[in-house]
Amino acid sequence: MRWKDGRQSNNIEDMRSAAGPAMGGISILFRIIPFLLGSKMGRVLLVVGVIGYFGARMLGIDLLQLASPTPGSGAETQNAANQPNAQDQELVSFVSVVLASTEDTWKLMFNNMGANYEEPVLVLFRNSVNSACGYAQAAMGPFYCPGDHKLYIDLSFYEDMKNKLGAPGDFAQAYVIAHEVGHHVQTLLGISEKINQAQQNLSEVEANRISVKFELQADCFAGIWGRHTEQKALIESGDLEEALNAAAAIGDDKLQQQSRGVVRPENFTHGTSRQRVEWFKRGFEKGRIEDCNTFEQ
Repeated sequence: MRWKDGRQSNNIEDMRSAAGPAMGGISILFRIIPFLLGSKMGRVLLVVGVIGYFGARMLGIDLLQLASPTPGSGAETQNAANQPNAQDQELVSFVSVVLASTEDTWKLMFNNMGANYEEPVLVLFRNSVNSACGYAQAAMGPFYCPGDHKLYIDLSFYEDMKNKLGAPGDFAQAYVIAHEVGHHVQTLLGISEKINQAQQNLSEVEANRISVKFELQADCFAGIWGRHTEQKALIESGDLEEALNAAAAIGDDKLQQQSRGVVRPENFTHGTSRQRVEWFKRGFEKGRIEDCNTFEQ
């Protein structure tokens, strides 16, 4: 993929080194406050703690500073390990360019519909993150949260794609972002809300079937982005095959076979490898939102 001279998005939020001991202590405090308020002794301890904190501040003592790691401590070493390194910077630039290319694609598509495209934010995190959709760990993989209109990704997922899923390549990596942006488009079009409402009155099996259609539509929208990148001459030989290979690698049937040794269609939530490939190709070949109506198929 020819991306190195591309425009970079301004909608990147890097949280890979945001967490620290002091902030962690504050986070723990707010988690236990409801518990403390639930008992008389707890309320007493909470009041004593607040008085002690502000009393120390009046004496010029910063308790949060005291909680910070001292030189040579294990906490300091952990913080250093969480700092972005030079090796990551090219990958950060890459995802920024890919996000910008999705912005260009969907601005054009929405303009053609007489609407404005609201750009999402891509959050980079390491290990775990808090979003408007709740707490998430990197093991969950990249995800989109409609509650805050943000995409979340731990860049180590790309190593897993290459080494564990057998889906290497920059266009395969770009497809992952384009798929999550596809969920953002579904949110802006009101599709996500309708699906959530419909699933509330269904059995788990029926809800899963709708989830599959929902995910396949995001694959189709990713295909629309792929078509747009081809029209801008950003695709190189072999790129399309990388994306199709990535789509196949994360099919429900293949992942279930790898992890459990058995395939259970009633538990599918994203679609089979064949389905994911077909719908990405459909978006790539047709290039229109109306051709991505997976719900009527």
